[in-house]
Amino acid sequence: MHHHVLETVLLLLAAAVAVVTLCRRVQLPAMLGYLLVGIAIGPHALALIGSSAEAAELAEYGVVFLMFSLGLEFSLPKLKAMRTVVFGLGGAQVVSTMVLVIAVALLSGLPWPAGLALGGALAMSSTAIVSKMLAERVEVNSTHGQHAIGILLFQDLAVVPLLIMIPAVGKAGGDPWMVLGTAMLKIALTLVILLYFGPKLLRPLFNLVAKGRSTELFVLNVLLVTLGIAYATAQAGLSLALGAFLAGMLIAETEYRHQVEEDIRPFRDLLLGLFFITVGMRLNLLAVWRDLFVVLGVFVFLTFGKAALIGGLTRAFGRSPGTAVRTGLALGQGGEFGFVLLALAAASGILPANVEQIALAAILLSMLAAPFLIQQTEPIVRRFIGSDWMLQAMRLTQLAAKTMATSDHVILCGYGRSGQALARVLQQEEIGIYALDLDPERVREAAAAGENVSFGDATRREVLMSAGLTRARALIITYHHTPSALRILEIVRKERPELPVVVRTWDDSDIESLRTAGADEVVAEIMEGSLMLASHAMVLLGVPINRVLRHIRDAREERYSLFHGFFRGVTDDNIEEQAQPRLHSILLDADADAIGKSLAELGLAEIGVAVKTVRRAGGRIDEPAAAEVMLAGDVLVLLGAPELLAQAERRLLQG
Repeated sequence: MHHHVLETVLLLLAAAVAVVTLCRRVQLPAMLGYLLVGIAIGPHALALIGSSAEAAELAEYGVVFLMFSLGLEFSLPKLKAMRTVVFGLGGAQVVSTMVLVIAVALLSGLPWPAGLALGGALAMSSTAIVSKMLAERVEVNSTHGQHAIGILLFQDLAVVPLLIMIPAVGKAGGDPWMVLGTAMLKIALTLVILLYFGPKLLRPLFNLVAKGRSTELFVLNVLLVTLGIAYATAQAGLSLALGAFLAGMLIAETEYRHQVEEDIRPFRDLLLGLFFITVGMRLNLLAVWRDLFVVLGVFVFLTFGKAALIGGLTRAFGRSPGTAVRTGLALGQGGEFGFVLLALAAASGILPANVEQIALAAILLSMLAAPFLIQQTEPIVRRFIGSDWMLQAMRLTQLAAKTMATSDHVILCGYGRSGQALARVLQQEEIGIYALDLDPERVREAAAAGENVSFGDATRREVLMSAGLTRARALIITYHHTPSALRILEIVRKERPELPVVVRTWDDSDIESLRTAGADEVVAEIMEGSLMLASHAMVLLGVPINRVLRHIRDAREERYSLFHGFFRGVTDDNIEEQAQPRLHSILLDADADAIGKSLAELGLAEIGVAVKTVRRAGGRIDEPAAAEVMLAGDVLVLLGAPELLAQAERRLLQG
């Protein structure tokens, strides 16, 4: 018996490793892969596992840790700040979807408890898919992105009472309302006890454990608290998942929240993966085939009907048609909590097997379709919402009008703390800037203060063109998000291949891809942080300040190609600034005299100008050899004194 359980667990783990690897390669959420593997190895397909009962109990703890993580993320300040969207729009979405599904279920002859479970399951959307897609499309801070996040927050909160109600109505005999009322009384009493005594006990306990300075002890304590509170709520007649949510809420109020979140993640991801595999194992493809038209009907409701419902509610809350459609399309799918509620309803005996199969299949199909539908959001909006196109055109016109008189300026993509600090430095040097940002509140406050900043998505060509891309002196991406930076670089290289671009990133992992895409320089925060740490340490250790500065200069010269030569041969601090070498980019068009000639033939080194980089369609060449032949479309980054750069440009273009 023990060997059989071990074989089951090993098979599930092997499948999990294979599917996560595959999903990483095709950039799909691992959750969808878990579901597909469960379908394949389950009793209704290949039957590699005869029954999901062996893994179901273990996988239930995945839901426990999922709800624990949800409790950790529960933030009263965040809910308060977004209360109109969360409780207004989010509440309207969940209630209206549930009412609609319950009405259809009753008309179909299902009892109301089954309608309640179905309504709750179909009202949920996928937090994992939506948050990932919004982040990749740089739309988290957009209006529709904030609305989608707010609705998802309420959906997560709505899971908690549904976890109480579904088992309660499943146990109901003659008087379901009495059972439900008793359950609500139990949860109220449990909440009072835990929320009153919990903080008084947890903080001293975590302080005591933390003093032991043992990671193993800390993790054991987290597991003890999580599973202990979950066990207490289960003994009170409530669910394990509810107790885990309350444990997360309590720990979220302590200073150990982030450490707990990191320590618990491996357990959560592993067990949650097993849960989704067991969900897939319950799906019977033959049963789905028998009710295929019903499955497709529910799929259409989730994908289009639910999107239309959310879009209509968003419009009713006074948002623009474009925002309404984008919000609806973002949330037009089922979600992971839908699977949790369906599993709970099936275990409680209130959902017929064929209805569960239909709902499982429809939610899975909608989640598979969601990434592709979200990718087509903008074409759909442009096709059907003419007023949105007019509104965007008006905004772009206003942006273009603001920058019409601006030239030789620097475009800042992002106006957060880094962007604002950079803007102040550039303005002190009397260098004009124009910033684009997607945070409407930040833009409003900065614009009111007289700053040159507008609301706009820098990953869109028309926005960059309206910000004066063709007249700009340089472009700087001030936030670290590689997918967004790659989109911007693609636009810049098509429209202004000679324009210098500097990109901010977090570490060295994406430097090569960004440089290959056309970034003249990539500034890694970790690199700069380590330089500052080293400089402060050397000063404290008594190293002379001139040697400290030399170390920093040498490190930057080695790391950043744009610094090469800036300090080379400088021995006199009083040297005039005009003599300092500068960078200059030159685009070789088809008529340039340099086409077909090598750098040696051009003789730029003879006049005191160095070619630091050659950018071309196939990539970039740093420190090119003298034999390198110039091609049409090449962009040469030159380093030299201003008057020598002008001479070099004439030689390259005119001969």
